[in-house]
Amino acid sequence: MDRTYAGTAGLVGKSLEKVNRRMLQRGNRRGAVLGVRALNRALLERQLLLRRSKMPAFDAIEHLVGLQAQVPNSPYIGLWTRLAGFALDDLTDLIAKRRVVRLPLMRSTIHMVTARDCLTLRPLTQPVQNRGLEGSFGRRLKGIQIDAVAAAGRSLVEAQPRTFSELGAALRKRWPERDPTALAYAVRAVVPLVQVPPRGIWGNSAPAAHTTVDAWLHRPLAKKVSLEKLVMRYLSAFGPATVRDVQAWSGLTQLREVIDRLRRRLRVFRNEDGQELFDVPDGPRPHPDTPAPPRFLPEFDNVLLAHADRTRVIADEHRRLVFTSGGLLLGTFLIDGFVRGRWRIVREPARTRATLDLYPIERLSAGERQAATEEGDRLLAFAAADATARDVRVLTSPPSKSAEARSSGSRRR
Repeated sequence: MDRTYAGTAGLVGKSLEKVNRRMLQRGNRRGAVLGVRALNRALLERQLLLRRSKMPAFDAIEHLVGLQAQVPNSPYIGLWTRLAGFALDDLTDLIAKRRVVRLPLMRSTIHMVTARDCLTLRPLTQPVQNRGLEGSFGRRLKGIQIDAVAAAGRSLVEAQPRTFSELGAALRKRWPERDPTALAYAVRAVVPLVQVPPRGIWGNSAPAAHTTVDAWLHRPLAKKVSLEKLVMRYLSAFGPATVRDVQAWSGLTQLREVIDRLRRRLRVFRNEDGQELFDVPDGPRPHPDTPAPPRFLPEFDNVLLAHADRTRVIADEHRRLVFTSGGLLLGTFLIDGFVRGRWRIVREPARTRATLDLYPIERLSAGERQAATEEGDRLLAFAAADATARDVRVLTSPPSKSAEARSSGSRRR
């Protein structure tokens, strides 16, 4: 338990424990209604955001069904905000030893997952990769034999890891009339590729170079995979949730049939709009008034992307303030479990000073401001340990989102 909130949580802990038991009993009745705060606290608990977990980084990544990883440093921040005593080397060693990998999975976006999850999640999300390729490059690839492109691309990246620019240029020698970017992304969609280090290493990242899963892990993709298991894992990490929520997280469609097959194994609730919410039998659901300490989420954290209805963590009117027009999700901070602002770390050219700027999207009380600043001090000590001077500023005038988008975009992919 974080020291800022240890006293508060201790005072209410015993009484909440009794209330939690009563809520769990009521939740067994079909159709019990869960309000926004109840869903919020369930999400925070399962996302390891109510208290920092002692879980090892590898286990946490698997429990969370991966971490969004478009921005190379995001998984480090995401684990720091969730795990007690997390250090940079805890994740760097997993990457170097090939126990975790980076590749496009859910929503066809880059995720960091364990090696064994890679082998099952990649075939499960193949329809998502196919749809993404058709939507983005279908016209430019019309008439080409995709299997031939994929085979040529596989040979090239297994000979040596290549960036998409390098891969596209090499493929264009065989298909000179074709767009090299489209050719490279055709390989990405059809051939399971991973991004190899140093991409994704804190302080030592590089342009994303790719090779095949088989070449990197020396293991083939799983042949027997289960959508039912995927749904159950999602609910364990993000539930209770609607069918639309599961589809929004995964990018897969027509999951109603899967959940119908699981229905007898699931607990069923309803949200305040009357929609069915599904959950694993043992899913924790803390009392809605359980204290929630301030938390800093990195860009693209799945907490803000894993549901069709995101009001359990961010008000609809605030979404436009943290999502840019270009589709970027900025770093955010939570107060009482809900998004209350954006953040960014500014380093001086000499890198001797690091400043964490907080941009609240609504007024913070004095206590909330102090708690956010104290947690911000801890974030700076982790993310800017080499700085000789560190400071947290709570500002009222945010930078333009286009400037933040350019800064974030330079670190993506």
